[in-house]
Amino acid sequence: MTAPSGQGVVPAAGVSRRGFLRVSALAGGGLLLSSYLEPLGAAEDQAARPAGDPALNAFVRITPDGVVTIVAKNPEIGQGVKTMLPMLIAEELDVEWKSVRVEQAPLDTVRFQAQRAGGSTATPINWLPMRRVGAAGRAMLVAAAAQKWGVPAAECETSKGVVHHRRTGRSLGYGELASAAAALPAPDLISVKLKDPREFQIIGTRVGGVDNHSIVTGKPLYGIDVKLPGLRYATFVKCPVFGGKVKSANLAEVKALPGVRQVFVVEGGSALNELLPGVAIIADRFWQARRAREVLRVTWEEGATAQQGSARFAARAAELFQEKPQRSLRRDGDPDAALAAAARVVRADYAYPFIAHAPLEPQNCTARFHDGKLEIWAPAQTPEAGRALVAKTLGIPEGAIRINLTRAGGGFGRRLNNDYMVEAAWIARQSGVPVKLLWTREEDMQHDFYRPAGFHSLTGAVDGSGKLTAWRDHFVSFGEGEKFAPGADLAPGEFPARFIPNFALGVSVMPLGVPTGALRAPRSNGLAFVFQSFIDEMAHAAGKDPLQFRRELLAHPAPEPAPAAPPADAAARPPVLDEARMLGVLELVAEKSAFGKRALPRGTGMGLAFHYSHRGHFAEVVLASVTQAGALKVEKVWVAGDVGSVIINPSAAENQVQGAVLDGIAQALGQEITIDGGRTEQSNFHDFPLLRLTQAVPVEVHFRKTDFPPTGLGEPALPPVIPALCNAIFAATGKRVRSLPLSKHDLAWS
Repeated sequence: MTAPSGQGVVPAAGVSRRGFLRVSALAGGGLLLSSYLEPLGAAEDQAARPAGDPALNAFVRITPDGVVTIVAKNPEIGQGVKTMLPMLIAEELDVEWKSVRVEQAPLDTVRFQAQRAGGSTATPINWLPMRRVGAAGRAMLVAAAAQKWGVPAAECETSKGVVHHRRTGRSLGYGELASAAAALPAPDLISVKLKDPREFQIIGTRVGGVDNHSIVTGKPLYGIDVKLPGLRYATFVKCPVFGGKVKSANLAEVKALPGVRQVFVVEGGSALNELLPGVAIIADRFWQARRAREVLRVTWEEGATAQQGSARFAARAAELFQEKPQRSLRRDGDPDAALAAAARVVRADYAYPFIAHAPLEPQNCTARFHDGKLEIWAPAQTPEAGRALVAKTLGIPEGAIRINLTRAGGGFGRRLNNDYMVEAAWIARQSGVPVKLLWTREEDMQHDFYRPAGFHSLTGAVDGSGKLTAWRDHFVSFGEGEKFAPGADLAPGEFPARFIPNFALGVSVMPLGVPTGALRAPRSNGLAFVFQSFIDEMAHAAGKDPLQFRRELLAHPAPEPAPAAPPADAAARPPVLDEARMLGVLELVAEKSAFGKRALPRGTGMGLAFHYSHRGHFAEVVLASVTQAGALKVEKVWVAGDVGSVIINPSAAENQVQGAVLDGIAQALGQEITIDGGRTEQSNFHDFPLLRLTQAVPVEVHFRKTDFPPTGLGEPALPPVIPALCNAIFAATGKRVRSLPLSKHDLAWS
């Protein structure tokens, strides 16, 4: 399972900003290309130059037999990046996809940059740089052929890994030219000529995942598959109350069990993202370790978080709603005057719960410590951050740690945190043997970094013409002072800010001892439910069709207040919703779903919602039916998305959108984490249900291509489906859903 280390040339310090490509020859003949990537802002602007010194980032090898090997640097967590990024290089290199081999790189911050998975950033970061390295390789191969033939390079062309000179009928394969090309000077990646998109042969076609065959045939790819000589299995038992510490435990009794090799207490630290206190058990087999865990009895010092719980959070939010917000995040116009002069005013409280990530592959990590050096195999989304955390916690240099990237069986943001990596590393060093730490499903569910709950008290107003004139939101979240808990914040520019002339956003926070973090489409997965549901309420209060109401809302954005200190680089400004692009997908999804034009029976309704997140503009329509007894069935979902000018791999793109939509439906239907006495009450899929196959409804996907660089798809399709479903329920029953999950609501109607 150990991933290849890759090859390349380490750049000298102070490398020129224009020295983007490094070329070397392979042993036995061949070509090796090493490229540099630009920062995200520069990658989004085709005319931009990289800001700051570049870092070595990607590799392509061409061997004499014509095989092209592309090293995939980013972690693969199911988002398709291990296939998509090599497609970009292969396209511009002008080779057949069947000639391409893909290897997974280990963590290597000397050779690579941004080896992470999260935020739907892989596409915007890599769109131009990966194409440029492929185009540069093609230019060098053409130059090598032209030199051999003694003809101008302009007379040569390429096709499917072959350079042709049409006038004389000569041709040479890339493998035959690789050694000669390696001796040529490297072109500048910024100025290298890229293909016209009309010439694409790989980009824009359906390409199966490079790991698909291995997955369906059960080949070892995942962290859970790693095996090493002398490997033993570890479990790590932590306090069920977050932040609790070990007071005492029956270590001797557990150590006497069959197959158990070691049992010891780990003192741990105090920070939620570092090594927590607990008891480590090491055994010959996993089931022996699990059985020992059941015998283990620990007396815990539970700490202050034992006083916290979901019921208390909700009660405190209700109290805070009656008070003035602790601070203001944004205020435009005069909301008080607009509310006083309104024709209709609507007030409503909304809430969404904590949610677990629940990946099918529980957290796991294999670690081997020997002679002061540590080697790790982990399905991490942020391996570089994990290495830094391990080095800090164990007190060893980062250079002594090697991290091999394995495929992850789902991440959804959970593996942005590296607690399981630190646990495995600590146990391996203390035990002196290679260990595979494998969490149980219950441990994974009850020791997550949850999507934080949130509470909103909303007031909206429309004037006599039905225009939305005022919006006030008192957002109650978690944190201390002006610092939010991870994933619990709300940006001042979040829609519908800028689109309502009189707008107020205030926030109050309460302390939280429960660890929180990013979950697929962080923040947006809860905020879209609240805002798009309340917009639907306002549309009905205005007596307008929900589609037309949204058209009007998007038509006239208010001016954005000038920032106190504009950023020096325009690309550094955070992206915001583009009303023209959102109107485009709104019209597209309305057309494809025939929204508002269908004759529906009683108890059946269609709901509409849109949301912008992670550079993606998405609008969605849900068709749902509710029996008089209250049984809900989602019938179909239509999706329209704008993620730029090109869909790199339509097969993977549709997969990501459909998966995001079904993920959102699962969240809406029945997913909730409740805290009582500082501990998680749910433990497995029986009380935190994933979507069943019978609930996996048809999801019809449409992309609207626009003149913008392509962006990611892992997250932005999820948020709109939740409010679209809730709005469909209202259309079917007249019942407005203002809290999740839906399983807690009586949807019966008469």
